[in-house]
Amino acid sequence: MPLRTPVVPVILAAGQGTRMRSSRPKVLQPLAEKPLLLHVLETAARLGGTEPVVVVGHGAGQVRSVLDPACRSVIQEPQLGTGHALLTALPQVDNGATILVLYGDVPLVRAETLCALLEIMPADGLALLTVTLPNPTGYGRILRDDEGRVTGIVEERDADAAQRALREVNTGIMAAPRARWVDWLSQIGCDNAQGEYYLTDCVSLAAAEGVPIAVHCCPDIEETRGVNDRIQLADAERVLRARRADDLMRAGAILRNPDCLEIRGNVTVGTDVQIDTGVVLEGDIVLGKGVRIGPHCTLRNCSVGDDAEVLAHSVLDGAKVGAGCRIGPFARLRPGTDLSAGVHVGNYVEIKNTRVGTDSKINHLSYIGDAQIGNGVNIGAGTITCNYDGVYKHKTQIADGAFIGSNTALVAPVRIGEHATVGAGSVITRDAPDHKLTLARARQTTVDGWQPPTKLKE
Repeated sequence: MPLRTPVVPVILAAGQGTRMRSSRPKVLQPLAEKPLLLHVLETAARLGGTEPVVVVGHGAGQVRSVLDPACRSVIQEPQLGTGHALLTALPQVDNGATILVLYGDVPLVRAETLCALLEIMPADGLALLTVTLPNPTGYGRILRDDEGRVTGIVEERDADAAQRALREVNTGIMAAPRARWVDWLSQIGCDNAQGEYYLTDCVSLAAAEGVPIAVHCCPDIEETRGVNDRIQLADAERVLRARRADDLMRAGAILRNPDCLEIRGNVTVGTDVQIDTGVVLEGDIVLGKGVRIGPHCTLRNCSVGDDAEVLAHSVLDGAKVGAGCRIGPFARLRPGTDLSAGVHVGNYVEIKNTRVGTDSKINHLSYIGDAQIGNGVNIGAGTITCNYDGVYKHKTQIADGAFIGSNTALVAPVRIGEHATVGAGSVITRDAPDHKLTLARARQTTVDGWQPPTKLKE
């Protein structure tokens, strides 16, 4: 959005949040695996304005630790209310800028809503974001005169019965030129039930001075809800989950149970992706066209190629899955797994730090770590790469077309040659040559006359 003047978001994030019952500041409570404050910062960044200023207070060191080093922050000490918090931030904002006030515990507001608010802001006036609630308990009420003009905001604890009956409430989000904030903040006092400097008092001052006040009533109640306790945090999680699920469906995905899809990161989907119930998507996820994800799978920082299928109860973490692969059920792909097209990884198979070539198969009960596997390889059930000697990791190389029999241990470092066959039950400690059968197991013996043990008579 092209902005008329430089816009500086000031994010108020100094509160303790005692109702959270947590050692962490409220704005660091996790929403979709990310602190509340970072959701607000990401939204502010989408406005395309100036780098925001974050007002910190309780747990300032913890809060600053999650901020980008380039992000400006100031400490509010002591913490004397929202008006005092904005006053603390003013020295960080250049003259001539517009200040947009945001809150570190209001994580669901959309950039589009903030743009709409900034667009209606009078050139030298105030813009308020309000919302109409069926139950306005706990919120400051918007006061209007007989002609509908805003005359002020009254906090619930300071409101009379008639004012408490009003349903249009203050979200706390507002914008005005810096010079206006300087003037208003110099006039407000703390003669109220909390003994704090309310930012909302600036609205009454603006109305009394005849400053134009524009109001944008947010059509989506959920965008403006603050998060003050664990119940409200769970509600925000529900809203964000539904919002992200809707985005995936608009992009062409089929969700079998949208209410049971957890999205805790950035997900990109191709057309005709199908995602079953109970799936968790974390971090950066890319799903190609026609990908199918079975029930109760977890994917974290993964890419899955076109027409690949991940069957039920599989866990993929930091893996790259090629087109047409078939994974699971009950498979685990750990970081560094790179599967080429057409690979099959079956039930109870674990792979890490391994590249698997085209059309290779590891179908049952195997562990493959620190390996390089060629094309068209078949690895039998119960195969393990013995890659760790207690100090160092070692590499296993399996060339194109090799066949590894069941219950085989490959003791790295070791190489299995092209189209080599390793007999079932072998413990391979030396390289196996190309095009030959290699066995390494004890000779089977039958002992004649052997009798099973029996209990001695007492």
